[in-house]
Amino acid sequence: MTQPNPVDLPNPVNDLPPKAPKINPKQKGSVLFDARGPKQQRRDTVVAIGFVAAMFAFAVWVLWVMGNKGQLEWSKWDMIVDSRFWTTYLIPGLWGTLLAAVVSIVLAMVLGTVLGLGRLSDHRGVRWISGAVVELFRAIPVLILILFAYYAFAAASLFPSSQLAFAAVVFGLTMYNGSVIAEIIRSGINSLPKGQSEAASALGLRKSQLMRLILLPQAITAMLPALISQMVVALKDSALGYIIGYTEIVRQGIQAGITYRSLFVALIVVAVIMIVINYGLTRLARWVERKMRERRSH
Repeated sequence: MTQPNPVDLPNPVNDLPPKAPKINPKQKGSVLFDARGPKQQRRDTVVAIGFVAAMFAFAVWVLWVMGNKGQLEWSKWDMIVDSRFWTTYLIPGLWGTLLAAVVSIVLAMVLGTVLGLGRLSDHRGVRWISGAVVELFRAIPVLILILFAYYAFAAASLFPSSQLAFAAVVFGLTMYNGSVIAEIIRSGINSLPKGQSEAASALGLRKSQLMRLILLPQAITAMLPALISQMVVALKDSALGYIIGYTEIVRQGIQAGITYRSLFVALIVVAVIMIVINYGLTRLARWVERKMRERRSH
């Protein structure tokens, strides 16, 4: 019996498929975009450096102009160490801004949940009414909603005069953000696997139980970063209450600037406060998103 030639025997090492090339995570593409090559990376680096240099030059030019106009003199900035600047103006204004934003976002969550579930209802009339409300208040600017509520509430004497501006601001922010949150929740529910609904139906759960016990908690959890980001929108839009005399931080900052005869500095302080708060909320949204991604990966 002849022995097979060792050369003809299959080599398990040579027959293995070639290893896939390692991909640098920084160069990894996506469904819509190809991975960046070395030339594109160098071009992006040059553009980024050029942008930073341009911004630095612009900042130097602004400081130079401010210096020539006398805006950098300490007499223009000493208001920030005056306790009355904070206790009389900025702290009450900041409290009004945060109060309107928090109350409106809580009410918007409730309204958005109701409208979002209404858009997914099996009843055609409920779906139509919910959709009409969402599209209507998403299309109207927040400022128009605030002005409408202010004059409507005043004509109907629904609130005392001391609370009229607050009620109008909360109404405008609630209706607009509630409509946006309704779409966020609806998208979150529609993104969940269909197998969950089918399994719940097989177990005999009603649709109301399915929504309340299974789908809605998952949708809110999945869309939590987007909901936190919507808080930033509500916080910034609360400054529109200035037009009806609501005590918020922008209005108080302007009044402080007029009192201390340094409007520019007062608005810079207000801008820094708003940037810090909004940056904190943005970081919170990113942190929540990262934790949720890690939980899903495990």
